[in-house]
Amino acid sequence: MVHRGAYILGRERDTIAVDAGQFLLSRSTGITGYDVAAGTTAQVIGLPAEALGLFADGTRATGPAAAAEVHLLLAHTSVVHATLGDLSESGVHASRNALVELVRGVLHGYLDGTEPGLAGPLVRAAGNLADQLLTDPDLTPALLARHLKVSLRTLHRAFASTGEPVAAYIRRRRLEQARRALLSPSHPTVSEIAAHWQFADSSHFIRMFRRYYGQTPAQFARDHHH
Repeated sequence: MVHRGAYILGRERDTIAVDAGQFLLSRSTGITGYDVAAGTTAQVIGLPAEALGLFADGTRATGPAAAAEVHLLLAHTSVVHATLGDLSESGVHASRNALVELVRGVLHGYLDGTEPGLAGPLVRAAGNLADQLLTDPDLTPALLARHLKVSLRTLHRAFASTGEPVAAYIRRRRLEQARRALLSPSHPTVSEIAAHWQFADSSHFIRMFRRYYGQTPAQFARDHHH
């Protein structure tokens, strides 16, 4: 957040200038150095990128330093700064989590949805989330988009870059898990597996499985249990 003057960040291929009244949120990887104009006042907050989750190397968010989200972030930061010495361990943990959430708020509020760097991590984050929710009947592309705080259109656009639509990803992962279940020695029935992995019914599951693996679940199980 630059309050006065300017901050110039050097990267391998280009430079980024952050002028007075602007903020920049980006990965520090790839930054080769920086230059600060005389009389510049600024605040720099460093957080581990992992803590923020969704954050590709190329992702950048910029906007006005006076934005409400930034204002809230800075207020929280100064309170943490003033009280850190007196906070209990759980207090430190809570204030750190709040800080991460506030930075996420800034990120989502000002992220350029067309940012090409976002597609990869967005697909990964959506894939990880889908993998956790495969047995959930409510799992849909719209649910994933809501959880990840992006529009459905942004989610579909990110998956378009992989060549596999998000619904196809969900179906493929459910089929892969169902196939693993068929391999277990005490494998459940086909209808139990279909129900567990949220296929409409056994015949739908069998049809999908055959289309994907070239044989029915029963044939697959028989072939692999000798």
